[in-house]
Formats: sequence, C-alpha cells, structure tokens
Amino acid sequence: MSKVVVPKGYVSALGLYDTQTAIGLLKRTFEERLCLALNLKRVSAPLFVDPDTGLNDDLNGVERPVRFDLKETGKDAVVVHSLAKWKRMALAVYGFSAGEGLYTDMNAIRRDEEMDNLHSVYTDQWDWEKIITRETRTLDYLKKVVQGIVGAICDTLDYLKCRYPQLNVELKRTVDFVTSQELEDLYPNMTSKERENAYLKAHKTAFIMQIGDKLRSGKPHDGRAPDYDDWSLNGDIMFWNETLGCAFEISSMGIRVDEKSLDEQLKKANADGRRTLPFHKALLAGELPLTMGGGIGQSRLSMLLLGKAHIGEVQVSLWDEETKRICKENGIVLL
Repeated sequence: MSKVVVPKGYVSALGLYDTQTAIGLLKRTFEERLCLALNLKRVSAPLFVDPDTGLNDDLNGVERPVRFDLKETGKDAVVVHSLAKWKRMALAVYGFSAGEGLYTDMNAIRRDEEMDNLHSVYTDQWDWEKIITRETRTLDYLKKVVQGIVGAICDTLDYLKCRYPQLNVELKRTVDFVTSQELEDLYPNMTSKERENAYLKAHKTAFIMQIGDKLRSGKPHDGRAPDYDDWSLNGDIMFWNETLGCAFEISSMGIRVDEKSLDEQLKKANADGRRTLPFHKALLAGELPLTMGGGIGQSRLSMLLLGKAHIGEVQVSLWDEETKRICKENGIVLL
C-alpha cells in the first residue's frame, strides 16, 4: 500500500487549473534554460527496446521491466526504465561532436516502485547526454555541469514566481559537494536517507557524489547499475524540500563508464555476463564516445518548484484506495 504523508496545515498555493498551466510553463522554461546551460539539442526517444541489446537500465538490478510481445516480429520488447545507455548509442549514431549533447522526454513504467509522496509507477524525466573529452572527464567538469543545472532550476523558479507571486518556494543556488563516504563519516549511526536529510537540512542544496561502490561500512550509499555511471564520478542533485521537510532528489547523473571503469564495475557487481551484449561489447572495444549525462525528474521538479506535497498533484498515475481517501480528506488534489 502507498504511504502518504500530509504536511501539517498544507494548502496548495495553486488551484487545479493554475497548476496545470504552471506545469506547462515550468517545463518549457526549464528546457530552454537547460539547453543553454549544457548545449543540448532535442531528439526523439524510445518507449521500449529489445531486451537482447543490453540498452535497458537495470536500476538496482531487482526491478522487473514491463515486457510484452510484438505480433509482427514474434519477439518481446521491454518498456525502458531509463535511457542512460540508449542516449550514448544515439550520440554516436547521430554524429554529435565533443561539447554537444541531446535531451529527450523519457516516460517509463516502474511496476515495482514503492509508492508514496515522491514515488509513482509512472516516471517522467528529461534525459540528457553530452559528449566529453578525456581532458574533461574530471571531477571539476562534473561539478561545473551540476552548478549549471542547479542554475537553470533556480532561474526557472524565479520566472515562475514572477507569474505566480503566491509561490513561496526558496532554493539556494550555491551547491555543496559531498561524497557518500564523507556523509557516512559525518553521520555513522544513520541510514543513507537519514544522512541525506540531515545534510540537506543544514546545507539546502547539495550534490552527493560517488554512489554505487561499497563504503567503509561494507554497504553502498545507494544502488547503481555498474554499466552506465562511473561510480567515482557520479552523484545526485538534491534540494531541501520545505513543504515535506526532507531531502529531495531531482537528478541522478554522472560521467559515464569508460572501458576501464566498466571492466572494474562489472567485476564488482558480478555482472560479467553482460560483456557479450552489443552495447557492452562496443563500449569495451572503445567504439562509443566518452559521455556524461543524467535524468531530471519532470514531476519531481514540478513538485518542488510549485510547493506540492504529493507527486499525484502534478502527474496522472494509479493509486490505491487508501491513498485517494487520505488525499481527498486533506485537500490534496490528485490529477
């Protein structure tokens, strides 16, 4: 059953129709700011892929993709979990150059998602990817791009507040960078989520870096597939969400694996069987460009900038009857 938290005294700053209009304005504005910040061009993207290509994202390795058969081909297709690998292939096929990139609308069904205020079985995000060089495959360049994305988010908020002055959301533009190991050292007796909450409450805007590998405690901060992000050059962009009183992830992103880091991470994850898949073979052979990229949640960003308490206020999904009852009794309008 979904878990619903109702913030004390919560009243949405925007009514139903203003919310719908504001979501459209937010998406158009942020796309423009993001493209300018990262030099991106829009492309079309798949909703489903051939499972034998290795292009689907395995997320934490336990989520089941939605699978269906195609009458004409006699083969199965799977709905994407994300486009992390597809984007890298697309950059090579489309002939993009270093410093150029793409973005697209990614829509997915994550059937095993635990639903709550922040999570739905329907996922919508801006997926972006750009080509980098060996010289820019660095932590400093990663931080520069993170700051550019945060700047685009804050610019979008400023624009929305000019149109809707009743919005009282405040975001900090300056990003604090911290590794997952530094977080564990700061808060050794807390869970990963508790560490994020403690750090974001104090720092407001942060990029939590190096997610996927085991920490000194023997556990990773969070799960990451071994074959897209380089675990030493990735992270999550997070803000403090005042409405919900918690750390709020907007984007998972990073510099992607090269031949060396893919080899190492496949071994660590006991995933050597993937080496024979077309995507992985091409990457290990050095046939794909060096890239960085990520996903930026569209509904998540709408929630944050519009001060909403539940993701169902900014997207249409399916919810259990208890969730619908609680939301209706507390003035939370599910779309």
